Amino acid sequence: MRVALLALRLMCLAWLWPVTHLNGSHYPNKRRHKEQYVGENTKPKHGGRVDLKMKKLDSTKSMLIKSEQLLRIEDHDFAMRPGFGGSAIPVGIDVQVESIDSISEVNMDFTMTLYLRHYWQDDRLAFPSSSNKSRTFDARLVKKIWVPDVFFVHSKRSFIHDTTMENIMLRVFPDGNILYSVRITVTALCSMDFSSFPLDTQNCSLELESYAYNENDLMLYWKNGNDSLRTDEIVLSQFFVEDFQPSFGLAFYSSTGWYNRLYINFILRRHIFFFMLQTYFPTMLMVMLSWVSFWIDRRAVPARVSLGITTVLTMSTIITGVSASMPQVSYVKAVDIYLWASFLFVFLSVIEYAAVNYFTTVEEMKKLRRAKIPESYDATQAMAFDGCFHDNEIDLASLPEVASTPNTERNTQTRNSTASAPTEGTRLRRKHPVKQNLKFIMSNSYMIDSYSRVIFPMAYLLFNIIYWSMYA
Repeated sequence: MRVALLALRLMCLAWLWPVTHLNGSHYPNKRRHKEQYVGENTKPKHGGRVDLKMKKLDSTKSMLIKSEQLLRIEDHDFAMRPGFGGSAIPVGIDVQVESIDSISEVNMDFTMTLYLRHYWQDDRLAFPSSSNKSRTFDARLVKKIWVPDVFFVHSKRSFIHDTTMENIMLRVFPDGNILYSVRITVTALCSMDFSSFPLDTQNCSLELESYAYNENDLMLYWKNGNDSLRTDEIVLSQFFVEDFQPSFGLAFYSSTGWYNRLYINFILRRHIFFFMLQTYFPTMLMVMLSWVSFWIDRRAVPARVSLGITTVLTMSTIITGVSASMPQVSYVKAVDIYLWASFLFVFLSVIEYAAVNYFTTVEEMKKLRRAKIPESYDATQAMAFDGCFHDNEIDLASLPEVASTPNTERNTQTRNSTASAPTEGTRLRRKHPVKQNLKFIMSNSYMIDSYSRVIFPMAYLLFNIIYWSMYA
């Protein structure tokens, strides 16, 4: 019985063994497919373990190695320029001006942000490609190859933007043509002429040149002629940008020779409306305000003096404010001519009242000398309030008339004989109308104010016509 049971078990094992072997041979394939499916379609959770098969799919490092091998960077010495020992390598330049950030009259410079693109051919970087497509790289590969050493002449400071990475792009084509583009902000010198400020137009330029390679090694040129310089819409607070124009030339250095130089020329015309509001209109109002004293009574000394001093001090403040915002140049600017001429008109209005006051005092003193002044009259009290003698403070009618004397009669006869027609044979004396008119004005000082009401506005109007016709 036991033998029969043992034989039955052996027969069952013999029958099940082929089936188990067959299933075992297919199960690893299913397991492999499952693992591959999980690796390709599942993402690791936060903080979870990264699958080893996921790392094999990351080919960033291998792609960089392949790119360097494709371009054969290790096989060449990129410290030397392409075609070393032969003719000069042509490097085309293309510029797109993004913005003009600021223009400083005090420092005589401007700040510009631009895209600077270089075009050249380096056969050492040519690579085979069935699709003839270019490859684009960033700043990491730029440091391993040769690039043109273009710099900005007369630049004070400049930098390449590095947010979020360095703004550098390198594009290599299969035939070895290269495009190298950088985004730069540069502050450069602009020699400004302020002789017509603020009615001026400034010509500025940004100059590009190779630092190490002269014209025998590197030839800079505009890639597309006049179309190589493009600009975005630029709006400035104080200037109109009238024109952008590229040009080229040569620069000579006594120790190293001739170098190709490219120019980015642009013309700036200043907005005048800001200066009209801040400088010209206040100046005109101060000059007109000084004319108000011509209509004030000449005996009101405090009113006229305070008005004159106020206008003079205000003009001094305006001149100081304008000079503080300008560079200390050694020549006269247009705004200086206008401000100082206006200051002269204000100053003359003060001098005019000083003359009126003086002539009035002299006139009243003469009247007092001709009459007998009573002993009780105090001349100091008459001048205590306004500094002038006033004949209406003295009752001249109460004074005794001056008795006629032989001398006065003789003088009267002499004046009458002078007024009569000259007899034949007498010599006529030449009259002096200017001197007589001056004496007449001095004896009638109130007429100075009357003439000033007309002369000052007309003279200032004539000055404005000449000024704006010359500079506008």
